[in-house]
Amino acid sequence: MPTILTHPAVPLAIAWGLGREVISTRLLAVGVITSVIPDLDVLAFRLGIPYAAEFGHRGFSHSLLLALIVAAIGASSVRPLHTTSKRAFWFLLVAPASHGILDALTNGGLGIAFLWPFSGERFFAPFQPIEVAPLGLSRFLSPKGVAVLWSEILWVWLPFFGAAAIAVAFRRYRALTQRSSGTAQKRAAP
Repeated sequence: MPTILTHPAVPLAIAWGLGREVISTRLLAVGVITSVIPDLDVLAFRLGIPYAAEFGHRGFSHSLLLALIVAAIGASSVRPLHTTSKRAFWFLLVAPASHGILDALTNGGLGIAFLWPFSGERFFAPFQPIEVAPLGLSRFLSPKGVAVLWSEILWVWLPFFGAAAIAVAFRRYRALTQRSSGTAQKRAAP
């Protein structure tokens, strides 16, 4: 799994790319929270639930069904999120679903139960460039932890924030050209 620092990169980058006019601060906050919540399933280790069990790590909490449920709840709670149902649904579908997708891109673990409860099969992406994060703080604060962070910067942070920067530049360019054409039209008006 990527670290708890990296899972929020997806909703953060999407929100930056789309802007506050589209993704409210409250919706972003909920998106960040839902992007890390699937890893609460590490508590299963403490409860004696086997890793490979459907309620074990990377099991039901990483499923697309759970992401859909989160999105549906968000879409029905738009007033406190200061957004529309459609925006809340899609943003809150992507945030937790991206968690499982990023985990599937790691080079360790047992795979992701994307299709739970319809299938207990666990999946990995065919391309697994992200170093799997070690469990436990002492292991994270080691050379392995540094390698994981570099891997996450290269394969998650740079691509997502690079795409977001392009979207921001495009939005600013479009706003500038619209203002320029509006000014030109005002000058041309009799």
